[in-house]
This record gives sequence, C-alpha cells and structure tokens, in this order.
Amino acid sequence: MTRSEAKPAIVTVKDLFAQNPDGLRAVVRTVLQEVLEAEMTEAVGAAKGERSDGRLGYRAGYYGRTLVTRVGKLELRVPQDRDGRFSTELFERYQRSERALVATLAEMYVQGVSTRKVKAITEELCGHAFSASSISAINKRLDESLKAFAERPLVEPFAYLILDARYEKVREAGIVTSQAVLIAVGIDWDGRRQILAVEMANRESRSSWKDFLVRLRSRGLQGVEFVVADDHAGLRAAIREVLTEAAYQRCYVHFLRNALDHLPRKHADDCLQELRWLYDRRDLTEAKADLAAWIAKWQARYPRLVAWVEETIEETFTYFRLPRQHHKHMKSTNMLERLNEEIRRRTYVVRIFPNAESCLRLVRALTVETHENWMEANRYLNMDDLREHKKIALRQAA
Repeated sequence: MTRSEAKPAIVTVKDLFAQNPDGLRAVVRTVLQEVLEAEMTEAVGAAKGERSDGRLGYRAGYYGRTLVTRVGKLELRVPQDRDGRFSTELFERYQRSERALVATLAEMYVQGVSTRKVKAITEELCGHAFSASSISAINKRLDESLKAFAERPLVEPFAYLILDARYEKVREAGIVTSQAVLIAVGIDWDGRRQILAVEMANRESRSSWKDFLVRLRSRGLQGVEFVVADDHAGLRAAIREVLTEAAYQRCYVHFLRNALDHLPRKHADDCLQELRWLYDRRDLTEAKADLAAWIAKWQARYPRLVAWVEETIEETFTYFRLPRQHHKHMKSTNMLERLNEEIRRRTYVVRIFPNAESCLRLVRALTVETHENWMEANRYLNMDDLREHKKIALRQAA
C-alpha cells in the first residue's frame, strides 16, 4: 500500500474521532499499551518470559504515565529495563502530532490482520514502524481477550432476548461478499442489558441462527421468556426449535417498513401513520379496536395492504402481554439498531474487510466497549414491574 493510498483512510478516521472523541478511548488505551510492550520486546530482543540467546537486556517492571489526549486521559504502564536504557519516543511523538497518531492507532485497530498496511500507515504518520511479528502479536493478544468475552459462561437467567443481524462486505478468496454479523442482547433480572454474542455467518438461515442460539444455550443461556426479532423465516424457525418456551415479538418498525411492499408507489401518508399509532395504545383491547377502525377506513383503497396486515399484525402485538412500562423498549429491536448504527460508523472506515476474522475482531471489540458501558450504567428496565405483572396474571388465571 502506498502513502497516497493510506491518506483517505487516515482522513476518514480523523473525522470519526472529531465527531465522537470518546468513542474508542478504551481501544486507543489498549493499543497504546500494546505498542509500548512491542517496543520493549524489540529493545531487549525477547518477549516476556522468553528464553533467547540473542537477548539484549531484561525487563524491570513498570512506571505509571498519564497521557492527556483528545479522547480523554489514558493511564498507561510504561515498561522499564534493568539498565535503564529503554526509551520510548511514543509520548513525544504523540504530543507533537496527536491527531495523526490517534488516527494511526484507529487504522491499526480497524485493519487488524493487515500487518503490511499497519506498518505502512504507522511509518507514514509517525516516521516509526513496528515489525510484522510485533503487530501480529498485538492482534493475537486482542483476539484472545475478545474470544474470552465471546465464550464467557452466562450464569444468570435472561428474561428478554433481542436478536438482529447486519451485513458487512468481506473479501474471501479474492471475491467480495456480504456476510451476516449475528448479534444477541439479553436483559437480566437486574434490568441490565448485556451483549451475549456476536458471530459471523455466510448468510442468515435457519441453520446459522440455530447454531448461534444453540451455542448461547451451551454457554448457559436460560430463562428466556420473550424474544424480539425481525420477521426472518430462518430466525423464526430457529427460535421455535431452540427457545421453545419464549414468546415471539415481531419488531413493529420492520413490520411498518415491510408494509411499503404492499402499497402503490403513490399512497396516502396518513395510512401508515395511523397504523403506526396503534403501537402507542395502552393495551391490546384498545389497539384492536383502533385496528378495526383502520381496516374499515382503508380496505377499499388499499385491499392488498389491509389483507396482509390482517394476516400478520398479531405477531407485532405480543409485547402487550408485558408490563406497560416495558412496552416502549420491547416492541422493537431499536435498542439493537442503535448499537448497529455505532458499528456502522466504524466499519464505514474499512468499507471492505480483508477477511471475516478482521471484521469479527472490530465488531466484537466495539460491542465489548458497549457492553461495559451498559454494565456501568443504571439499569435499563425495572424488572420488579415484570415480577408484579406475572403475579397479577397468575392470580387472574386462578
């Protein structure tokens, strides 16, 4: 890759950080720490704990260093050697050309496996390059931490599960294809959101979604009572097979988008707007009464749409069996859509991933950051509402 070819990607990443300077702070800190470790490895001629005849020195612990950057304060541990000869130019170069180095680190991160490209861009921006082996070691350690997150046991039960997929361009065997990124978010009984799984698949199919859900079950997923997802035949079949006790809520936002397929190009805007208002009703009885009025109003003008709605809309009303306080959050996959939008902002920098592993590395790292933010935040839902709602339903049933 030439220097001129590297510059458009660098500019794009700079713009990304200008728009959202806090977005990848944890990633920048992690990569900077790995850069320091890689520099020390090259300086002493051996990795930590490695026996080497060509060793030039020995490590002697760390000292702390706070680096103030446009993406926030970064607390770093700077390695030392016994002879006190090791010196990093990282901080001097960072202070002198901060935005350029942040862009370099972001590009290093998003391009993951392309060690040649990382080396070229790092040299372009910093006048300093790392060996391919050092960069590969950094990627390996990152992959190990992401794998640990992806395979962690799911100990507590999750009452709610939200499933969705997005597509990214990936180059495989010289051919660019769209591959599915499958994502699962759970809400536990403390009312906190957790990202449970992020995996790649060649496409959305019954088998790919079933394998995805089976792996979740093998990690301990339990207690799922309610699943929100799009109307994808393969996904729905997988839910029926694997999560047999869970109620299915078809995302009403996707449903309204699908409704456009059953309307002529020129149609009255009021038609879909009035259909949209059904999802603001307090209970199922009220929604069905308004639905009947909507059908009577539009049946003659849009018979194809009305017939389709009558056949399919019931699946979008499942959320009415939940506490009213949860309706807004559980009638659509919008929570996951917002996460997807954040992912899209980052993957736009790459456009076409060199392989599926590189794509999965970036998306998982971004979702880990989101997961940690969610776990530190206040609870998303008050699950006491659901507990009380179930008690009332049991009393009424008795």
